[in-house]
Amino acid sequence: MSTSAQKQNGVKKVSLHCEYLKIEPDPMKSFIAGGVAGAVEGVVTYPFEFAKTRLQLVDKSSKMSRNPLVLITTVARTQGISALYVGCPAFVVGNTAKASVRFLGFDSIKRLLSDKDGKLSGPRGVLAGLGAGVLESIVAVTPAEAIKTAMIDDKQSVNPKYQNGAGSTFRLVKDLGFKGLYAGLLPVMMRQGANSAVRLGSYNSIKTFLQQLSGARPDEPLSSGLTFLLGAFAGVVTVYTTMPIDTVKTRMQALGADKVYSSTFNCFAKIFKEEGLMTFWKGATPRLGRLILSGGIVFTIYEKMLIILG
Repeated sequence: MSTSAQKQNGVKKVSLHCEYLKIEPDPMKSFIAGGVAGAVEGVVTYPFEFAKTRLQLVDKSSKMSRNPLVLITTVARTQGISALYVGCPAFVVGNTAKASVRFLGFDSIKRLLSDKDGKLSGPRGVLAGLGAGVLESIVAVTPAEAIKTAMIDDKQSVNPKYQNGAGSTFRLVKDLGFKGLYAGLLPVMMRQGANSAVRLGSYNSIKTFLQQLSGARPDEPLSSGLTFLLGAFAGVVTVYTTMPIDTVKTRMQALGADKVYSSTFNCFAKIFKEEGLMTFWKGATPRLGRLILSGGIVFTIYEKMLIILG
């Protein structure tokens, strides 16, 4: 082969390699992979979500145990395993839609903010996560969380109204109305924006750092074990930074909350004044358990689904 031909061949290889580095997941594949990851994670971790919500709703005068494992065990023993999954279908549907929208939104925004080599800086990763969080809170999270919280709250009443299958759920949706389904939209947007900014931003930053350290390509997936550990670590960081917003969100979506709190900021003020600062972190332990698992499960399944989808 002539020198000229070798040079041209070398240029072609370099060009192809540079183009390969810029490859991003197809939007539809991001949507599907995120949805599958969200559905699996929702079912596996729901008992922790149930315990967290119950602890956030419990009255301060109640003698009920604040230990999430005791709560889960007691409910399972006295009411059956199915009681731990009250509100789960709405949560899983919402979680599936949330994860689909989150990863589609994050990958789309990331593509816009990435540099010419396909890399995303730390601040831009946080910004992409924030945008994805706000988007998912409007499209999926707020109505799903409203239904889940109302059903768990209803389960505690002497005469539950919404515990008899899909028909009860539809009746609850009708009773809540549009206003009820979007009660707590502001704290949900604040929580999801902060969740995604911290979670996706920290995950993306650490993943990029490890890829640079090992000399891997930006599009090259990490091992399943490392992906799980990164996702779990991102979950821990997320819990403690966003827990107060999550508590306010739950209180705002409880049945009859509109008679107790006039606004999101009124809810913050009332909880702080009447129940103390640490109330904002009530339910942090089960939420931590869920997000450690969910972070590992979601990111691992998402990365593997992208590989399966080509």
